[in-house]
Amino acid sequence: MEYKDTLLMPNTEFPMRGNLPKREPEMQKKWEEANIYKRVQERTEGRPLFVLHDGPPYANGDLHMGHALNKVLKDFIVRYKSMSGYQAPYVPGWDTHGLPIETALTKNKKVNRKEMSVAEFRKLCEEYAWTQIENQRTQFKSLGVRGDWENPYVTLKPEYEAEQIKVFGEMAKKGYIYKGKKPVYWSPSSESALAEAEIEYQDKRSPSIYVAFEVTDGKEALDNGDKIIIWTTTPWTIPANLGISVHPALDYSVVNVDGNRYVVAAELLESVAKTLEWEDFEVVRTVKGQSLDRVIAKHPIYNRESLVMLGEHVTTDAGTGCVHTAPGHGEDDFIVGQSYGLDVLCPVDEKGYMTNEAPGFEGIFYDKANKPITEKLQENGALLKLSFITHSYPHDWRTKKPTIFRATAQWFASIKDFRSELLTAVKETKWVPAWGETRLYNMVRDRGDWCISRQRAWGVPIPVFYAENGEPIITNETIDHVSALFREHGSNIWFEKTAKELLPEGFTHKDSPNGQFTKENDIMDVWFDSGSSHQAVLHAREDLQRPADLYLEGSDQYRGWFNSSLSTAVAVTGKAPYKGVLSHGFALDGEGRKMSKSLGNVVLPSKVMNQLGADILRLWVASVDYQADVRVSDAILKQVAEVYRKIRNTFRFLLGNLSDFNPEKDAIGTAELREVDRYMLVKLNKLIDKVRDAYENYEFAVIYHNIHNFFTIELSSFYLDFAKDVLYIEAADNKERRAIQTVLYETLLTAVKLTAPILPHTADEVWEKIDSVQEESVQLVDMPESTTLENADQIEKKWDAFMALRDDVLKALEVARNEKVIGKSLTADVKLYPSQKAKELLESVQEDLKQLFIVSSFSIAGSYEEAPESAQTFDQAKIIIEKAEGETCERCWIVTKEVGENPEHPTLCHRCASIVEKYYTEK
Repeated sequence: MEYKDTLLMPNTEFPMRGNLPKREPEMQKKWEEANIYKRVQERTEGRPLFVLHDGPPYANGDLHMGHALNKVLKDFIVRYKSMSGYQAPYVPGWDTHGLPIETALTKNKKVNRKEMSVAEFRKLCEEYAWTQIENQRTQFKSLGVRGDWENPYVTLKPEYEAEQIKVFGEMAKKGYIYKGKKPVYWSPSSESALAEAEIEYQDKRSPSIYVAFEVTDGKEALDNGDKIIIWTTTPWTIPANLGISVHPALDYSVVNVDGNRYVVAAELLESVAKTLEWEDFEVVRTVKGQSLDRVIAKHPIYNRESLVMLGEHVTTDAGTGCVHTAPGHGEDDFIVGQSYGLDVLCPVDEKGYMTNEAPGFEGIFYDKANKPITEKLQENGALLKLSFITHSYPHDWRTKKPTIFRATAQWFASIKDFRSELLTAVKETKWVPAWGETRLYNMVRDRGDWCISRQRAWGVPIPVFYAENGEPIITNETIDHVSALFREHGSNIWFEKTAKELLPEGFTHKDSPNGQFTKENDIMDVWFDSGSSHQAVLHAREDLQRPADLYLEGSDQYRGWFNSSLSTAVAVTGKAPYKGVLSHGFALDGEGRKMSKSLGNVVLPSKVMNQLGADILRLWVASVDYQADVRVSDAILKQVAEVYRKIRNTFRFLLGNLSDFNPEKDAIGTAELREVDRYMLVKLNKLIDKVRDAYENYEFAVIYHNIHNFFTIELSSFYLDFAKDVLYIEAADNKERRAIQTVLYETLLTAVKLTAPILPHTADEVWEKIDSVQEESVQLVDMPESTTLENADQIEKKWDAFMALRDDVLKALEVARNEKVIGKSLTADVKLYPSQKAKELLESVQEDLKQLFIVSSFSIAGSYEEAPESAQTFDQAKIIIEKAEGETCERCWIVTKEVGENPEHPTLCHRCASIVEKYYTEK
């Protein structure tokens, strides 16, 4: 007789091996065929909206781990919200304009721009952008990210561009848009102005020079012939010098050195003397900076004046306290120069070459001009010191090459005009982490006006016309007309038609008596594109709303999208475009280094998905403290995969042991459950509360650890472990067995719902194997609600204490196993000498203690004090482990003297013999 055939072993088609790289694409195809996104929206229709607005990734290249981290975090939130009382639409987007696509075509695709019109080149850019969108869309979907993928927002779409023009027009109407010549970050490598968000800092080696400017009119404060010393690390800006700035409140020393009289800030005299190697010097007099106002010095190269001016920006952090001032090459220089009526001299062209406004240096690239300019200063006796320093310097984030400050005619958004509203909006927003508020507040407080024009081809045109006298024309009529044209034809029409053709029919203007008009050729900063999405997406789409509940991006977006969106939204609506902002860190390698091809440490999402599966990648995202920088490597992913394996196997165990369980017929009422079963339900309800609270607070690592601990400790190491003795051994309809199955069923339904936002593929795979559920996908149900069991606190306290005592028994069994006293725990006889408190605890437990300890024999042999010296000692008990007496039951593996007493079943214990007799009688 084959007794093993009488055991009720787990039975399920849910495979142990996930084989996720093969199974997930099949699941995604199923979702697509069922239009699961639409089904979820229909199910949740009428609920309050929760809108997480997607910050658009740039449509160029394959996804990196930063993309995966970002999109998966968003998916966790959207999926959870749709299962917890909200309608949570998710509209993905793409940013498509700008230099990278132009570069991809001209350098990678070898497109010759000079052989085609701007409109033709832009069409190639658009075609390229769509191919990149399709590539990235496929990769995002393979991550299991659920969204309206067939109807995303894209910044090059005509309807988007039309709304962006409206934002520009509304800002212009309020007086926030103006054109002016002032210094901006300029990238010679891109031949375009840059926004602050497009600047990154890298180390650069630069010349450091001290230069003397001879005073020609000292205005009673100085003597003619005195020499004011300036310090600069940009000798190439000396030809643009028009003045010297001093601080009105600082003291300045006139110092005699070998017959020359030099002027420096008194506070910096010692350091300047040391740098310039003055062995002997004498302070002749000290004057206040205020008294130096409008002193005139001679330019050290050209025959022109340099005006001494008062400026609050002057500091004593470095240099001489006398600041070389070139209004065409610095923001502070420009501001002080404007207050003194100086010109804005900028002798550097768009490619970075010196112009004829820098006589003697024309045609030299600005960085190469440092040497001949320094040599000229030396020749003129004005150079006091030349050395070299390595310092942090602004670079173009696209080309990685140095930028300069260069004054050009640009379009600006005047931040100062509504700065107070911006700061109020920052304070009214909920920031996670909390330091995000301080970071953006300080940025807004300190930022200058926003340069929104770019000298490129691929972008949304600035919708400005010019009259015959050069005056810009921005009216409600022209804005509405251009917006309508873009909506119908796309923005390329701006480059295909003349100004006259783009203006409303019959348009006239007082400054164009002859009816002649021209148009602006610059395009808008791409941050204005994406920063207008609150209007073009949140406001324009019926399924969304403004403000969004949440913006979620990397921490670099405080100076990027968070900032530009805030600026345009407050300018247009007076309010922030978001109620809350959540930011995450960057993805680094396992050693905390930035990923780079040269280091060979790049971890690609596509490779992870092909080898391990998207759910492993998603579980990694849930496991990390994403608000800081996160690490990822093969070793880290291997650890995550091991956790996934445990979760999967637990699901498999639950499914396998419920194959003969019908919840409608077989479930046991809570009141009839054993206390240990109710204890597990108490723990399950606590898990629900912890996990749901963590979802609400975007604390996904808390979910990861709680799910992992519940599966491995409460379930696998305790409940499921001892439950096998009942589930496999007892008859199918045994009440204890049905009680355990009732708990397992509740646990299965709860766990699959709780993990669904994080592991959607696996959760749906499990869901398909639960016969009793009606919905075809776990995505179409709500999160579980916790319930309060009677005497829950007392049950938990009692059984937590029991679990601590059980841990002592398990430790004692492990020691006995290592000492070869026993083999498996079922071969053990446990004799316990408990403390009085532990004795009372054990006596209150109604369940079979040897079953809970998974041993063959258990007894309380005496008190703690009565234990023999050979007993293992623990806080609550002293324990002796011996080999159990008797034979091993062939069916349940319990060691007992009962084996052999039943002549019909001589290899079975009493319990198994009676079960088998009933089993075969019924058969």
